[in-house]
Amino acid sequence: MNPFIQGVIVGLALAVLLGPALFALIQTSIHRGFRSGTMLALGIFLSDLSLVFLAFVGAIQLINTDRHRMLFGYISGMILISYGIVALTRKVKTNENGDLIDIIENNRFKYLIKGFFLNITNPFVWIFWMTLTVGVTSNYGENTAYASAFFAGTLFTILTTDIIKVSIAKILKGRIKPLIIRRLNQVVGILLIGFGVIMFVRTLTNFYFLY
Repeated sequence: MNPFIQGVIVGLALAVLLGPALFALIQTSIHRGFRSGTMLALGIFLSDLSLVFLAFVGAIQLINTDRHRMLFGYISGMILISYGIVALTRKVKTNENGDLIDIIENNRFKYLIKGFFLNITNPFVWIFWMTLTVGVTSNYGENTAYASAFFAGTLFTILTTDIIKVSIAKILKGRIKPLIIRRLNQVVGILLIGFGVIMFVRTLTNFYFLY
Protein backbone atom coordinates (compact mmCIF):
# COMPACT_ATOMS: atom_id res chain seq x y z
CA MET A 1 0.00 0.00 0.00
CA ASN A 2 1.13 3.54 -0.74
CA PRO A 3 2.85 4.98 2.39
CA PHE A 4 0.89 8.24 2.12
CA ILE A 5 -2.39 6.29 2.18
CA GLN A 6 -1.14 4.30 5.16
CA GLY A 7 -0.44 7.59 6.92
CA VAL A 8 -3.94 8.83 6.09
CA ILE A 9 -5.43 5.69 7.68
CA VAL A 10 -3.41 6.26 10.86
CA GLY A 11 -4.50 9.90 10.88
CA LEU A 12 -8.17 8.90 10.57
CA ALA A 13 -7.76 6.50 13.49
CA LEU A 14 -6.28 9.30 15.60
CA ALA A 15 -9.10 11.65 14.61
CA VAL A 16 -11.71 9.64 16.51
CA LEU A 17 -9.73 9.49 19.76
CA LEU A 18 -11.00 11.57 22.68
CA GLY A 19 -8.51 13.79 24.43
CA PRO A 20 -7.79 17.27 25.80
CA ALA A 21 -7.07 18.70 22.36
CA LEU A 22 -10.48 17.63 21.01
CA PHE A 23 -12.40 19.28 23.84
CA ALA A 24 -10.30 22.44 23.55
CA LEU A 25 -11.00 22.56 19.81
CA ILE A 26 -14.75 22.28 20.31
CA GLN A 27 -14.93 24.91 23.02
CA THR A 28 -12.65 27.41 21.29
CA SER A 29 -14.63 27.07 18.04
CA ILE A 30 -17.95 27.67 19.77
CA HIS A 31 -16.75 30.62 21.86
CA ARG A 32 -14.21 32.30 19.59
CA GLY A 33 -15.26 31.26 16.11
CA PHE A 34 -13.87 29.34 13.17
CA ARG A 35 -10.64 31.29 12.74
CA SER A 36 -9.60 30.99 16.37
CA GLY A 37 -10.45 27.28 16.33
CA THR A 38 -8.42 26.86 13.15
CA MET A 39 -5.44 28.60 14.77
CA LEU A 40 -5.71 26.18 17.70
CA ALA A 41 -5.78 23.26 15.25
CA LEU A 42 -2.75 24.70 13.46
CA GLY A 43 -0.90 24.94 16.77
CA ILE A 44 -1.64 21.26 17.46
CA PHE A 45 -0.46 20.39 13.96
CA LEU A 46 2.81 22.32 14.39
CA SER A 47 3.51 20.57 17.69
CA ASP A 48 2.95 17.17 16.06
CA LEU A 49 5.21 18.19 13.18
CA SER A 50 7.89 19.28 15.65
CA LEU A 51 7.70 15.98 17.51
CA VAL A 52 8.01 13.98 14.29
CA PHE A 53 11.12 15.99 13.41
CA LEU A 54 12.58 15.48 16.90
CA ALA A 55 11.84 11.78 16.66
CA PHE A 56 13.69 11.57 13.36
CA VAL A 57 16.79 13.30 14.72
CA GLY A 58 16.67 11.28 17.94
CA ALA A 59 16.15 14.22 20.29
CA ILE A 60 12.81 12.84 21.44
CA GLN A 61 14.70 10.06 23.22
CA LEU A 62 15.19 12.56 26.05
CA ILE A 63 11.76 11.67 27.38
CA ASN A 64 12.97 8.13 27.96
CA THR A 65 14.65 9.25 31.18
CA ASP A 66 12.50 8.92 34.30
CA ARG A 67 13.14 12.47 35.49
CA HIS A 68 12.21 14.04 32.17
CA ARG A 69 9.08 11.91 31.95
CA MET A 70 8.13 13.00 35.45
CA LEU A 71 8.75 16.67 34.60
CA PHE A 72 6.60 16.48 31.48
CA GLY A 73 3.86 14.74 33.43
CA TYR A 74 3.70 17.51 36.04
CA ILE A 75 3.87 20.33 33.48
CA SER A 76 1.16 18.73 31.35
CA GLY A 77 -1.02 18.19 34.41
CA MET A 78 -0.71 21.83 35.47
CA ILE A 79 -1.51 23.13 31.98
CA LEU A 80 -4.57 20.90 31.61
CA ILE A 81 -5.88 21.85 35.05
CA SER A 82 -5.35 25.56 34.27
CA TYR A 83 -7.22 25.26 30.97
CA GLY A 84 -9.94 23.31 32.75
CA ILE A 85 -10.43 26.01 35.38
CA VAL A 86 -10.67 28.67 32.66
CA ALA A 87 -13.25 26.59 30.77
CA LEU A 88 -15.22 25.87 33.93
CA THR A 89 -15.46 29.53 34.92
CA ARG A 90 -15.95 30.98 31.42
CA LYS A 91 -19.14 32.98 31.04
CA VAL A 92 -21.41 32.82 28.01
CA LYS A 93 -22.11 36.30 26.63
CA THR A 94 -25.66 36.94 25.41
CA ASN A 95 -27.64 39.98 24.25
CA GLU A 96 -30.92 41.30 25.66
CA ASN A 97 -32.86 38.61 23.78
CA GLY A 98 -30.74 35.84 25.26
CA ASP A 99 -29.00 35.12 21.96
CA LEU A 100 -25.29 34.40 21.77
CA ILE A 101 -22.99 37.31 21.01
CA ASP A 102 -20.28 36.69 18.43
CA ILE A 103 -16.97 37.62 20.04
CA ILE A 104 -14.50 39.38 17.75
CA GLU A 105 -11.04 38.09 18.57
CA ASN A 106 -8.21 40.49 17.68
CA ASN A 107 -5.30 38.28 18.72
CA ARG A 108 -5.84 34.83 17.28
CA PHE A 109 -2.12 34.05 17.39
CA LYS A 110 -2.47 33.18 21.08
CA TYR A 111 -4.65 30.21 20.12
CA LEU A 112 -1.86 28.88 17.93
CA ILE A 113 0.45 29.08 20.96
CA LYS A 114 -2.21 27.49 23.17
CA GLY A 115 -2.72 24.58 20.77
CA PHE A 116 1.03 24.07 20.44
CA PHE A 117 1.72 23.87 24.16
CA LEU A 118 -1.49 22.00 25.00
CA ASN A 119 -0.31 19.20 22.73
CA ILE A 120 3.47 19.25 23.06
CA THR A 121 3.52 19.17 26.87
CA ASN A 122 1.57 15.91 26.89
CA PRO A 123 4.11 13.09 27.46
CA PHE A 124 1.75 10.54 25.94
CA VAL A 125 1.88 12.46 22.65
CA TRP A 126 5.68 12.32 22.78
CA ILE A 127 5.65 8.60 23.45
CA PHE A 128 3.13 8.01 20.65
CA TRP A 129 5.19 9.80 18.00
CA MET A 130 8.40 8.21 19.23
CA THR A 131 6.86 4.74 19.04
CA LEU A 132 5.30 5.40 15.64
CA THR A 133 8.55 6.79 14.25
CA VAL A 134 10.50 3.75 15.42
CA GLY A 135 7.93 1.45 13.81
CA VAL A 136 7.83 3.36 10.53
CA THR A 137 11.60 3.69 10.17
CA SER A 138 12.01 0.01 10.99
CA ASN A 139 9.48 -0.87 8.31
CA TYR A 140 10.89 1.37 5.57
CA GLY A 141 14.55 1.12 6.58
CA GLU A 142 16.70 3.87 5.11
CA ASN A 143 14.04 4.90 2.58
CA THR A 144 13.35 8.35 4.05
CA ALA A 145 11.08 9.27 1.12
CA TYR A 146 8.62 6.52 2.10
CA ALA A 147 8.75 7.47 5.77
CA SER A 148 8.25 11.15 4.89
CA ALA A 149 5.24 10.26 2.73
CA PHE A 150 3.75 8.26 5.59
CA PHE A 151 4.05 11.11 8.10
CA ALA A 152 2.86 13.62 5.51
CA GLY A 153 -0.32 11.56 5.15
CA THR A 154 -0.75 11.26 8.91
CA LEU A 155 -0.18 14.93 9.72
CA PHE A 156 -2.25 16.15 6.75
CA THR A 157 -5.18 14.00 7.88
CA ILE A 158 -4.91 15.15 11.50
CA LEU A 159 -4.96 18.81 10.47
CA THR A 160 -7.82 18.28 8.00
CA THR A 161 -10.02 16.39 10.46
CA ASP A 162 -9.32 18.96 13.19
CA ILE A 163 -10.47 21.76 10.88
CA ILE A 164 -13.59 19.71 10.06
CA LYS A 165 -14.28 19.42 13.81
CA VAL A 166 -13.88 23.19 14.11
CA SER A 167 -16.35 23.71 11.25
CA ILE A 168 -18.91 21.36 12.81
CA ALA A 169 -18.60 23.10 16.18
CA LYS A 170 -19.09 26.49 14.49
CA ILE A 171 -22.25 25.24 12.76
CA LEU A 172 -23.61 23.83 16.01
CA LYS A 173 -23.06 27.16 17.75
CA GLY A 174 -26.01 28.72 15.93
CA ARG A 175 -28.30 25.82 16.82
CA ILE A 176 -27.71 25.42 20.53
CA LYS A 177 -28.92 27.59 23.38
CA PRO A 178 -26.67 29.51 25.78
CA LEU A 179 -27.64 27.18 28.63
CA ILE A 180 -26.34 24.19 26.69
CA ILE A 181 -23.08 26.03 26.00
CA ARG A 182 -22.73 26.75 29.72
CA ARG A 183 -23.16 23.05 30.40
CA LEU A 184 -20.64 22.29 27.67
CA ASN A 185 -18.17 24.65 29.34
CA GLN A 186 -18.67 22.83 32.62
CA VAL A 187 -18.24 19.41 31.01
CA VAL A 188 -15.12 20.47 29.10
CA GLY A 189 -13.68 22.12 32.20
CA ILE A 190 -14.27 19.04 34.34
CA LEU A 191 -12.82 16.76 31.67
CA LEU A 192 -9.69 18.89 31.25
CA ILE A 193 -9.20 19.08 35.00
CA GLY A 194 -9.77 15.32 35.14
CA PHE A 195 -7.12 14.73 32.47
CA GLY A 196 -4.74 16.95 34.42
CA VAL A 197 -5.36 15.18 37.71
CA ILE A 198 -4.92 11.78 36.06
CA MET A 199 -1.64 13.02 34.59
CA PHE A 200 -0.50 14.13 38.04
CA VAL A 201 -1.56 10.88 39.72
CA ARG A 202 0.08 8.68 37.08
CA THR A 203 3.28 10.69 37.25
CA LEU A 204 3.31 10.65 41.05
CA THR A 205 2.54 6.91 41.16
CA ASN A 206 5.26 6.06 38.66
CA PHE A 207 7.74 8.24 40.51
CA TYR A 208 6.83 6.61 43.83
CA PHE A 209 7.41 3.09 42.52
CA LEU A 210 10.63 4.08 40.77
CA TYR A 211 12.15 5.74 43.79
